[in-house]
Amino acid sequence: MKENFWQKLKKPVMVLAPMADVTDASFRRIIAKYGKPDVMWTEFVSADGLFLGGKDALLRDLLYTESERPIIAQFFTARPEMMERAAVLARELGFDGVDINMGCPDRSIEKQGAGAALIKNPKLAREIIRAAKAGAGDLPVSVKTRIGFNTNQLETWLPELLAEAPAVITVHARTRKEMSKVPARWEEVKRAVEIRNKLNSETLIFGNGDALSILDARNKVLQTGCDGVMLGRAIFGNPWLFSERDPNHIPVKEKLKVLVEHTKLFEEILGGSKNFAIMKKHYKAYVSGWDGAKELRMKLMDAVDAAGVEAVVDSYLGSSS
Repeated sequence: MKENFWQKLKKPVMVLAPMADVTDASFRRIIAKYGKPDVMWTEFVSADGLFLGGKDALLRDLLYTESERPIIAQFFTARPEMMERAAVLARELGFDGVDINMGCPDRSIEKQGAGAALIKNPKLAREIIRAAKAGAGDLPVSVKTRIGFNTNQLETWLPELLAEAPAVITVHARTRKEMSKVPARWEEVKRAVEIRNKLNSETLIFGNGDALSILDARNKVLQTGCDGVMLGRAIFGNPWLFSERDPNHIPVKEKLKVLVEHTKLFEEILGGSKNFAIMKKHYKAYVSGWDGAKELRMKLMDAVDAAGVEAVVDSYLGSSS
């Protein structure tokens, strides 16, 4: 599955966005089981942290199972030498590809010159892509970014990235300044495709931002001509997203059984390294849209471990059956 597997995937390609404290190892296993996307990403991992103290904790963010393949390791850094070392590690760990985060708006990451800050430094961004390629060997290297920092810079920013010939560029159709506060501008994804075509590049262009379902994503492909769509927030409470089951028609009992399964996996895999409170954002999404959901949700918020969550759910299903 190594060499550029991207070129072998059927288009349009539907992929799962990397989201910190959301698409962790436990949730990805659940998604792979109930509605697998064409490609999965890890949460983003600090390349600096891996080699400058913090490796053991960060390696948990790079746990994956065969069921998740093809799986991409995503890293952020402003130091080419660290990106090269991270790419070597990804290869050693058996990942199918390496992705560089050039879009994260987190201020602590930007202060390092990484994430979205790289949009302001195309020269360094290109050096980091080259470093990733040097470390990745035969693994394809991709980039996730935005259309600009404070303003739309797609016309100048995208050609810089394309010049380094990454396998894929995922374009989040907003600027860094806009965060997710305005609707994604998919006309800019269409423009990205036009720029790519004009430059005769073989890089795949994926769009990202506000894709609500696979049907919605397919419509966005038709509107823009992009090669694929990265879906993010639509996965909350809906690990069936990529299976195209209608979330409104999934029985409450099934949703709650998967919620418990997800919680047990989180505790088993990440209980020693991540705060259990991370699961509570998932409960808000799993448990909504039916009579009694609010009351159940409040009880789940008080649970402190998987056993407590299972007891709450068992009690609820027992009393409602």
